[in-house]
Amino acid sequence: MMEQTDGQIIRRKDYPSPNPQVTLEEITYSSDGLHVKGLLATPKAKGRYDGLLYLRGGIQHVGMVRPARIAQFASHGLVVFAPYYRGNRGGEGKDEFAGEDRNDAVVGVEVLKQQRAVNSDRIHLFSFSRGGIMALWTAIMRDDLTSMVTWAGVSDVIFTYKERQDMRRMMKRVIGGTPNNQPDAYRERTALFRTEDIDIPTLIIHGTLDTNVSFEQALLLENALRDENKEFETWYLEGYTHYIPPEMNRKLVKDAVDWMKRH
Repeated sequence: MMEQTDGQIIRRKDYPSPNPQVTLEEITYSSDGLHVKGLLATPKAKGRYDGLLYLRGGIQHVGMVRPARIAQFASHGLVVFAPYYRGNRGGEGKDEFAGEDRNDAVVGVEVLKQQRAVNSDRIHLFSFSRGGIMALWTAIMRDDLTSMVTWAGVSDVIFTYKERQDMRRMMKRVIGGTPNNQPDAYRERTALFRTEDIDIPTLIIHGTLDTNVSFEQALLLENALRDENKEFETWYLEGYTHYIPPEMNRKLVKDAVDWMKRH
């Protein structure tokens, strides 16, 4: 059998789209030799579009990619690819909460570059919650991206362990221990030590009352980027939690897409 290269598309399958202006496909692609899946959204109107790698939150079935959300971004004139991450929805391997699975995001960029409708010189990262740490690593490990948005994003995995008691059992199982007995495994996942390698404009969106991913995580990232003289902007949502009401959410998506297209 021929060896598959990272980012190689193995299979494409039509997926029902909630938006008549957007085509959806489920993509199976290669990452570290594993077959991983994700959802691709393409505007039906002919044209050349910026690419967007959408990095979901949660783990396993929690926070799974939602077709309506991906189509929403595509309806603003973007080709969007959202990896499920390994071990999800029939993909091989296991979700490691920003361990080896970060490669699923890094090579997801290659999936976008292979799309005819994508201007491969303009690919952005958009992340939510756990996806924040995936986006930071993707920006650190690639030098061919245009901009990054991290919305309610995790920036420090050790901090997440400490503040989310309800996630500790899962994190112990997935990461292989606690920050006390496996400090290296947690430190390796935490991108704040590598912000000098982020060379794209970054937009941080965060609710000040978020208890899922605390507002402090946004401040940690802001400070780390400032210390390295990186280009960034913050949209802090006074009085809001992890979940933004639908009307405001729609406006924020449009504003964030406009921000990306300006960069």
